[in-house]
Amino acid sequence: VCVCVFMLLFSVTGFDNFEQLLSGAHWMDQHFRKTPLEKNAPVLLALLGIWYINFYGCETHALLPYDQYMHRFAAYFQQGDMESNGKSITRSGTRVDHHTGPIVWGEPGTNGQHAFYQLIHQGTKMIPCDFLIPVQTQHPIRKGLHHKILLANFLAQTEALMKGKSNEEAKKELQAAGKSPEDLEKLLPHKVFEGNRPTNSIVFTKLTPFILGALIALYEHKIFVQGVIWDINSFDQWGVELGKQLAKNIEPELDGSAPVTSHDSSTNGLIKFIKQQRDIRIE
Repeated sequence: VCVCVFMLLFSVTGFDNFEQLLSGAHWMDQHFRKTPLEKNAPVLLALLGIWYINFYGCETHALLPYDQYMHRFAAYFQQGDMESNGKSITRSGTRVDHHTGPIVWGEPGTNGQHAFYQLIHQGTKMIPCDFLIPVQTQHPIRKGLHHKILLANFLAQTEALMKGKSNEEAKKELQAAGKSPEDLEKLLPHKVFEGNRPTNSIVFTKLTPFILGALIALYEHKIFVQGVIWDINSFDQWGVELGKQLAKNIEPELDGSAPVTSHDSSTNGLIKFIKQQRDIRIE
């Protein structure tokens, strides 16, 4: 898979970097093949995912890299995970009686902290998260101060999700801030964090082509292991075919002004609206 997908990288970044990426993926392949299960990183990630999906009812999984160079990492594995394990039929053709692949999503941590982290910390859904960060940055701004702050936020978020903040801790904090009894009573429920929110911390020395290849292979093997345990085929994508088949029928129906009645009422109505709006000039 890596050879096919990353040939574009070869043309853009050069052979040396491409070779290093493949070397990193190969290193993880060997780790996956030879390492005992209790120390096998892809297996451990897979089992943790299954634990939260099948025993805690978690429906989503967030990938949160603290490095802007990995800003498309979550999007890449939206395809890798959901297309592979978004299945409801077993390898033998029967319907599964358990949940399978999760909804995979995420953004760089610096974006997420002021967007959806609120939901992760205090929402009603448990959302397992993978936090990823390099110890060394590619560009040490202000002698590395910027990345030091990033590391501090990375560590703070995982600690906060684990420990939370108790009612008593929040109360003492508000009292120390000089809040009146009335304000304290109003604010206190909002300042409590339940904690016990699951996270994995994946820390590496520096984001190099080798490390990126290893990370990609890590998640690919995790996806494969989960597919085996769920008894689904992670290597077909029949779910994407139906829409393409229907699109071939709909495309010629968009021509002309004749009404279309061959679909359900919703689709017929949408086609009618599109035809009506197509030639309207917007100034």
